[in-house]
Amino acid sequence: MSAPSDPTRCPLCGQSNQCTLADLSRAGQDCWCFTAQIDPAALERIPPQDLDRACLCPRCAQARPADAPN
Repeated sequence: MSAPSDPTRCPLCGQSNQCTLADLSRAGQDCWCFTAQIDPAALERIPPQDLDRACLCPRCAQARPADAPN
């Protein structure tokens, strides 16, 4: 069994995810991700145990143009 996810950390890179929902001091504010375009490939890389437990950070969630090199 893995350790519980930290809801303030990105499950892909471990950096702050800047999630206003996880930050109790910013309660009542919408999270940046509510209006962001999230890269579907980034969502697929989230480990199963971290799904719906922690937001991606803006850098990991950033959608890449379809013609961008890998």
